Order: sequence, then C-alpha cells, then structure tokens
Amino acid sequence: MQRRIKSYVLRAGRVSNRQQQGLDLWFKDYELPMGNTPWSFSKEFGRSAETVVEIGFGMGTSLLSMAKDNPHLNYIGVEVHKAGVGSLVADLHDHQLSNVRIAAHDAVEVFQTQIEDNSLSGVQIFFPDPWHKKRHHKRRLIQPEFIQLLVKKIRQGGFIHCATDWQEYAEHMLEVLSAEPAVHNQQLAGGYSPRPESRPLTKFEQRGERLGHGVWDLIFIKK
Repeated sequence: MQRRIKSYVLRAGRVSNRQQQGLDLWFKDYELPMGNTPWSFSKEFGRSAETVVEIGFGMGTSLLSMAKDNPHLNYIGVEVHKAGVGSLVADLHDHQLSNVRIAAHDAVEVFQTQIEDNSLSGVQIFFPDPWHKKRHHKRRLIQPEFIQLLVKKIRQGGFIHCATDWQEYAEHMLEVLSAEPAVHNQQLAGGYSPRPESRPLTKFEQRGERLGHGVWDLIFIKK
C-alpha cells in the first residue's frame, strides 16, 4: 500500500494547564471517535441541522466565534494538535456550547470513512500550512484528489471556503478549485471573494493587515 504524504507534522508543542484540563475533563463531551461506519449527525448532535466541517481549526478561535453566532448550525472541527483541541474544548465548556463536535484525527481519513456522501452544507479551511518551500508543495492539503473527496461529501449548493495569507498558495488553490468540474466559483467573474462576514477576523489576520499583508478568500459552490 502506498504511503500517503501527510499535510501536517505532529510537533511536541507545549500544552498549557487549561488546555490539558480541557483534554482530561471535557473532551469526551465533544469527541467524535473514529469507527467502522460514518457518523450520524442527528445522533451525535441530538438534532437535525445543517452541518459544516472546519479542517485545521488551530486554537479554535474562529470556530468558537462562528458556533456562537450560528447556534442553528452544527460544526465539526478537525484538528490533530493537542494544544488546539484542548483550547477549543475548554472554550466550548466555558461558553456551554452544544453545536460543536471535534474529530482529533487526520482530515483525509475522517472524510474517507466517517462522513456520508452529500451530507455536509460546507467545508471551511482557513489558513492551512502553505508549505512554502517548493520541495514541500506535495504536502499541501489543497490538492485535486482531496478536493474531489470533499465535493463528494457536500450536498448540492454546499460550499468549500478556503482562506490563506500566502499569495502563491492562494494562486495554487484557485487553480485546483477552478479545475474541479463539480463546483463553480461564487465570484462569477472568477478570482477571489471578499472576506464574508461569516468568517471571523482573527488577531493574526488583523496584525497582518496592519503590516500590509494580503488575505485571499475562495468560495466555491457545488453544482
């Protein structure tokens, strides 16, 4: 079996006391474990609602904000780094939010085995690792095969929303998404979308704006 190139590297980063508390005490309340069959969203969330997946939520800041602003939506956050998982879990517990679940697993495996076809309202991927060195481009998450997998899981009219602050990666994303026949660019003239109000402005992004850094949003809709 061919070994798949991972889009991330697990680093032994520091986990704060609060993050560890989240992992130890409350993660079980939000965890989506891997299994032999796809998840039933209505069972996992205890209700029927449109479901959005965020891949690589980092420390969970934007996902927490979106979940607070959109209580009618279900959110699944996918993240492999313990510090980020613990941070989001602690925040969810503090705010007593019940519309977020967390899959602490590889995103490709999650989409291959745990999510039914045509079941998602959207997928959002904000500021994935750009792997800016050319020899590392093969590690980039946004590749044709992965987009094809995402499209299968999104219902008609659902979205893929990517954002990056690395222009060369933005150009790569635009090329990959534009080449996928099952989706069309929300910008009918082509190119990038203005940042929608639905995507929170992070402190990292605000700092970049002050320094003159650009951010590129891409929103594609399943036909």
